[in-house]
Amino acid sequence: MATLVTFHAHPDDEAIMTGGVMRKAADEGHRVVLVVATRGEKGEIPEGLLEDGEQLADRRVKETQAAAEVLGVSRVEFLGYQDSGMMGDPSNDGPGTFWTAPVEEAAERLAAILREESADVLTVYDDFGVYGHPDHIQVHRVGMRAGELAGTPRIYQGSVNRDEVRRAAEAARAAGEEGGPDEDMIIGKPAAELTAEVDVTAYAKVKRAAMRAHLSQISEESFFLALPDEKFAQMFGTEWFIREGKGPGVTETDLMKGL
Repeated sequence: MATLVTFHAHPDDEAIMTGGVMRKAADEGHRVVLVVATRGEKGEIPEGLLEDGEQLADRRVKETQAAAEVLGVSRVEFLGYQDSGMMGDPSNDGPGTFWTAPVEEAAERLAAILREESADVLTVYDDFGVYGHPDHIQVHRVGMRAGELAGTPRIYQGSVNRDEVRRAAEAARAAGEEGGPDEDMIIGKPAAELTAEVDVTAYAKVKRAAMRAHLSQISEESFFLALPDEKFAQMFGTEWFIREGKGPGVTETDLMKGL
């Protein structure tokens, strides 16, 4: 048994970005640990969702625990930073935000968990934070440094295949579909920069169930859950990563191979 630690910025990121590899690792007998930098305090609050006196952060912690059960997670930890909001928001520089946290300090918090778990594999995000969110960019900076401090053998940078997203957007537009990916949005990395491609179509229903656990942020009418099952599996059935020293091109199809 090996240990996989996945590091994310906010609740629900884990289901979208690495839900497949997490459940796959758990089903293969590995230990899966989820670390989240913030409690997602800046998320939108659907009208009528929260109970009287309930805070969104508390609800999102509960949702994370529920999603973690679906994904086979053995341990969930929050680093305790404040959600920084979207890039350019005044909240970016607020007190205690993850975006303003000293990288060395935050990295040591994560490294302590990596050492406790004797982590074999760590996932973070690419250097663009997949889509430019400040907390996602900080996950890359902090995660890469934490892996270095802890001596974690394998560090994978979660990303998205930008070329495939654009092809899907063009196909959707040609078919007259609405609500699909935006072909002009800068997201992920070009295919040539990706080094690991994991087929998780067998876990598409699990990923969808984990997303549903995050009701405060992912409604049934959302892009993620409104897709037909076949389309959902097509769009979310592959998880992409970059591992320094690998490539060029895809050279790995399993983050836990050989462990």
